[in-house]
Amino acid sequence: MIRNATQIQDAATLHYRETRPLTTANQMGSILIKSGRLTAGDTELILREQHKYRQRFGETGVALGLLTAADIDFALSSQFAYPYLRRGESSVSEEVIAAYDPFSKQVEALRALRSQLVMRWFGSGVQRSALAITSAERGDGRSYIAANLAVLFSQLGQRTLLIDADMRRPRQHKLFGIENRSGLSGILSGRNAATDVQRIEALMDLSVLPSGVLPPNPQELLGRGAFPQMLRDFSTEFDVILIDTPPDYDYADGQTAAARAGAALVVARKDNSHVGAIGNLVDSMKHSGVLVVGAVMNEY
Repeated sequence: MIRNATQIQDAATLHYRETRPLTTANQMGSILIKSGRLTAGDTELILREQHKYRQRFGETGVALGLLTAADIDFALSSQFAYPYLRRGESSVSEEVIAAYDPFSKQVEALRALRSQLVMRWFGSGVQRSALAITSAERGDGRSYIAANLAVLFSQLGQRTLLIDADMRRPRQHKLFGIENRSGLSGILSGRNAATDVQRIEALMDLSVLPSGVLPPNPQELLGRGAFPQMLRDFSTEFDVILIDTPPDYDYADGQTAAARAGAALVVARKDNSHVGAIGNLVDSMKHSGVLVVGAVMNEY
């Protein structure tokens, strides 16, 4: 009896080498076994039926009732270095939908936003890596957009850093399930080093710098020369740097961070944001020399 993925691959190579390409099927079977979505015995059955009817591995598994479309998507994402997470098996919040539902309608909309940012800012031919994610009011979904965009840029193979510059009510450490004992505030105050950046192991090429201990003077810290110097240092290590900021209505921190980054994306929420507040934010950033690369309406 065949009991493991290696034996299955060996058997498949021995019996079916002349009738079909084996690499893709074997790799897919191994991935599904390791993830617990398929047993060794079920894989052997699929391989036999695949040989008999000359179908694809995934199609055969679905026809036998052993696999679902979601299983196939999961295996393909692993094969093509496009990993995503399974619910209940990661500390990353399910609000980070790009990490859990990469083929959903919401994530497709976020991919379209990512493409626009590449054309308008990151891929403009000038060496640009930092972008502030801002909003006029609290509750507009700025942190949600920043987190999901960070995942999507990392899935492009871009070395991506997400900085939580909201040192009032930080959220990124909660969204990614990481510690927040040290981070941006410690670096800007000279108490910590850039080693506070935390790699999100489950998501390829993504790192997060949490806000750190909440300071009494966040705007002053962002206004110090240490912040732009930190961004310059990080630009040699990361291709994309996204900065989550506090809402403009309450604090000026967001505009300070945007001025350091050089550009900003404005987030608004449907049926929540006020047109006047958004207009004031855009005008004030333009007067400060910040390029507003675009605005996005968050409907979720």
